[in-house]
Amino acid sequence: MTAIRELTDSDRQRWDEFVVGRAEGTFFHRAGWRDVIERGFGHKAHYLLAESNGRVTGVLPLVHLKSMLFANALISTPFCVGGGPLAEDETTRAALDRAALDLADELDVDFVEYRSPPPPAAGWRSRSDLYCGFTRRIEADPERNLLAIPRKQRAEVRKGMKHGLTGEIDQDIDRFYDLFASNVRHHGTPVFGRRYFRALKEVFGDDCEILIVTKDGRPICGVISFYFRDQVLPYYAGSGPQSRALSGHEFMYWDVMRRAGERGIRWFDFGRSKVGTGSFDFKKNWGFVPEPLTYGYYLRRGDTLPEFNPTNPRYRLFIALWRRLPLGLSKVIGPWIARSLG
Repeated sequence: MTAIRELTDSDRQRWDEFVVGRAEGTFFHRAGWRDVIERGFGHKAHYLLAESNGRVTGVLPLVHLKSMLFANALISTPFCVGGGPLAEDETTRAALDRAALDLADELDVDFVEYRSPPPPAAGWRSRSDLYCGFTRRIEADPERNLLAIPRKQRAEVRKGMKHGLTGEIDQDIDRFYDLFASNVRHHGTPVFGRRYFRALKEVFGDDCEILIVTKDGRPICGVISFYFRDQVLPYYAGSGPQSRALSGHEFMYWDVMRRAGERGIRWFDFGRSKVGTGSFDFKKNWGFVPEPLTYGYYLRRGDTLPEFNPTNPRYRLFIALWRRLPLGLSKVIGPWIARSLG
């Protein structure tokens, strides 16, 4: 018999050991995300643990994202690239899927979203045309990694080196947050609150690394990277007004790649980007091949897949207005809105 129950604090180690042991497990399946999302955003998390004869046989992280502005949904996992159920057999997978739909009925959400392919069951739909992932193997030798970058992008990396840029690991989120807040406001996106980034660093420790790039001691740009098994994933990035002229982003991602390769990491995961965006083209220019990401949806209301992303034309006016908002005000209002974006 497979029993499904919610994760308790005493289960965290067993949960994470199961995640690490599954080939399809990701950093975004880790139990710590329950605490990060609840502490950082105040959403209720329902992390479902499957057991059989005292063994963990499956996990499914779920978060109830309820917003007056956007969705009322059960998502695995919001604010993350990946999610969905992990199971050692089809019986456990089916039990987790049933539990998710039962919880959706109980919470009366509009839809369930898996950030992984949907199960082959009635009512589930898939989408693969919105996001792509970018992953490539890296080596221990920095010169080999540098030569693997296409010529034009490699020239930008060398330009950053010539400008005297320096990367340094930071243990505090404040310098990064100021760069990040400025950058996302420029792109018309509400900023997450500081407490979210503090929770990331506190919960994941050394597996959440903050790199700040400086010029003559002044912060130019910064990135938060996640480490999982033999992968590095630069996930959140921010920059100041000088970064473009100094090739700051190019140097920054190169420095992440160099440091990771030298410490034995063998896969560089550039994260996801929306098809047709500047970040999508930026990653292709680094020689990464886009791989479509398939997400699964179960609609309890309506027949249209959700479109809560900046490429949706209905948000163009909001984005244009947000870019004109004073930076200080955006830091006050932004976290209230951003917590609902998922």
